[in-house]
Amino acid sequence: MNDLALLWRSRALLTVLVRREVSTRHAGTVAGIVWPYLQPLLVIAAYYLVLDIVFAMRLGTEAPVRAVGACLIVGCLAWMAVCDAMCRGANSLIDASSILQKNALPVMLFPVKAVLASAVIFGPLFILVAICYTPFHHFSPALMALLPLLLLQTTLTIGLAYLAAVFSVALRDTLQFIGFFLSVGIYLSPVLFPIGLFPENWRWALWLNPMTAFVLGYQDILLKGEWPRPICGVSFPSGWGLPTWR
Repeated sequence: MNDLALLWRSRALLTVLVRREVSTRHAGTVAGIVWPYLQPLLVIAAYYLVLDIVFAMRLGTEAPVRAVGACLIVGCLAWMAVCDAMCRGANSLIDASSILQKNALPVMLFPVKAVLASAVIFGPLFILVAICYTPFHHFSPALMALLPLLLLQTTLTIGLAYLAAVFSVALRDTLQFIGFFLSVGIYLSPVLFPIGLFPENWRWALWLNPMTAFVLGYQDILLKGEWPRPICGVSFPSGWGLPTWR
């Protein structure tokens, strides 16, 4: 609570740091401010071109949408946002060590700065994707849940990035662990495949990844035009004690 109070009192400084963080990502580039937004868009375009156009891959009836690329992009964009924020947030205190040694600044300022800078970049991309997915959701009222879901994801990422940054200062192996989890974690989430394709007896493993609930929420909103399913939408099979989606 003390950290949050200090962060609120330093909100003007935080705004300046976020602006500088965003500007440093495209400093010295020809494309300028377009480049940070262009990189994720190129990845999304590559998925759509290869999976939906070239190979014309299709999912089964249990998927929210038949086109593989259209289903993958929704979760992949959220996962890229978290990966970018976590990697930069985990390194934030190490990168700012010289500044913190000379100035009595709130430690939480730097992980939050890194996460908010990523949100500034990926937030508009979510809006752009939501517009492109109009044929799926038809501007359903469920789109109103998109902003709260993004805010919850940002809040969770701030907490995780703050913990990762503190542990990274004490133990540099934390950075290696985070990199490994971000590389493997995408396979423990319904990003690359619908949750219905995952074996039911092992579906509980997907809930070890905190992004699973968010990806399912984005899929419900953008692919089906439905409100995100609440936690009560999971059943608890006997013998496991962990959630399996109906």
